[in-house]
Amino acid sequence: MPLFSALAYQVVRWRARNGLRDDGEQADSLNRTRKQRTGVRGETFAYWYLRKLGYVFVARNYTARGGAKGELDLVACDGETLVFVEVRTRTVGAHLTALPELSVTAHKQHVVARTARRFLAERHIKDTPLRFDVLAIDNIPGRPPEVRLHKDAFSPHL
Repeated sequence: MPLFSALAYQVVRWRARNGLRDDGEQADSLNRTRKQRTGVRGETFAYWYLRKLGYVFVARNYTARGGAKGELDLVACDGETLVFVEVRTRTVGAHLTALPELSVTAHKQHVVARTARRFLAERHIKDTPLRFDVLAIDNIPGRPPEVRLHKDAFSPHL
């Protein structure tokens, strides 16, 4: 499987060689905004990037039952550790704006931790090592995306 993941990531990276672009396509059936479509492309890129690194995925875009606020972008196993990955994608214009990873505020960390607790409770997961990672993607039009993985980016109390 690692060979397949590596090859799939190379295909995704090749497709993104000119950035995670929005070719002016019409809004899809969910009427997603351009920003939402860029986020979806970023999460897909992140998924294959992490698969190439050996992460084994448990869930994508998890939301708790009952309409509770919060979403987990990616949930995966990295060895024996269950990892909750927050993906942040920013399109960079002529000048570099703030780094995408800086947008994971204390409030966002709290929401992710609360949603992670619900994930663990719904699946009856106990006594497993946990980690919260942030994967930042700079989407630079005309160039391949730049990826930064911050392992154990924050440590909320669960």
